[in-house]
Amino acid sequence: MTRPTTLSDSFGRVMRDLRVSLTDRCNFRCLYCLPETEEAANFYRTKFDPQRNPNPPTLRLPDWKPRSEILSFEEIERLVRLAVNLGIQKIRLTGGEPLLRQGVEILVGKLARIPGLKDLAMTTNGFLFIRKAEALKAAGLQRISFSLDSLDRDNFKKITGRDGLSEVLTGIDRAQELGLNPVKVNAVIIRGINDHEMEGLAELARKRNLSFRFIEFMPLDSGRAWLKDLVVPGREILRRLQAKFALHPVPCAHASETARRWAFEDGRGEIGIIAPVTEPFCGHCNRLRLTADGKIRTCLFSLHEHDVKGLLRSGASDEEIAKILRGIVWQKEERHHIGEPDFVQPERSMSCIGG
Repeated sequence: MTRPTTLSDSFGRVMRDLRVSLTDRCNFRCLYCLPETEEAANFYRTKFDPQRNPNPPTLRLPDWKPRSEILSFEEIERLVRLAVNLGIQKIRLTGGEPLLRQGVEILVGKLARIPGLKDLAMTTNGFLFIRKAEALKAAGLQRISFSLDSLDRDNFKKITGRDGLSEVLTGIDRAQELGLNPVKVNAVIIRGINDHEMEGLAELARKRNLSFRFIEFMPLDSGRAWLKDLVVPGREILRRLQAKFALHPVPCAHASETARRWAFEDGRGEIGIIAPVTEPFCGHCNRLRLTADGKIRTCLFSLHEHDVKGLLRSGASDEEIAKILRGIVWQKEERHHIGEPDFVQPERSMSCIGG
């Protein structure tokens, strides 16, 4: 019997996208990920539902992994090369904040030279991007996504815990100047926090010709205080934006796209809505995640992780690792269970998982 040469699961989905976390550390403290500020504590205290849990959440940072437990560039390159040989076409470098990883442009250069890799992108909060922009472009980075949850300086600081709005906006401009295309910008929308800014964020996309993504608030915060009442559903986001802008649907390039997309009437920029909570797209999911400490996650909300760092460091051959990767993917979950009675939030927050 011929072995499959791709990473396929038991539901017929073929993996094409691997998200690689370079570090679990981050220089932001976002409400929806690593809340630690007094603003975050006040937000959770006022929004927390005592009927569901009589004990308010405690805001605490996760235990960062020591450097010895983080994959080296050589280990990442080897695993990515094996994954590409098994059909992975897109690599997105994430974190934590990937630009905190010293020498990140060296890794980008290594990955950009892997035969068969079609797309090399990065997701960043943008605060440090201006320092590395030219080096990343020269090394072979093709696309970049920025996080930008507010255009109001005070609200930006409230959400992220940092006064960094100007740095992020400068980074977005520089990415466009360098020809990284498309430049995407992501905003996690939380009711009562930044939902009043949706129209302004969309206008930014139109004026600056950006691909802007509005993302539903997901249960991945380390404070474990996520409530469905704080989620602004994708349909509500769309209604609000259609009331202000003339938007035209953009056909999906492939079934695995996570965003439903619309273009502005004047052809400058577009908006996309990613609604994993209210409109799950699990049936077409083609993604895997590699954490900074060498674990494969087959779903963002997986409760189990699969160690590959041990394989890389124990002398396993490429063939052995490839076989184990195929076995891991075969076990990929059919779907997540957000909003269902049996849903359990992952132990690790988004920063530690890799976005």
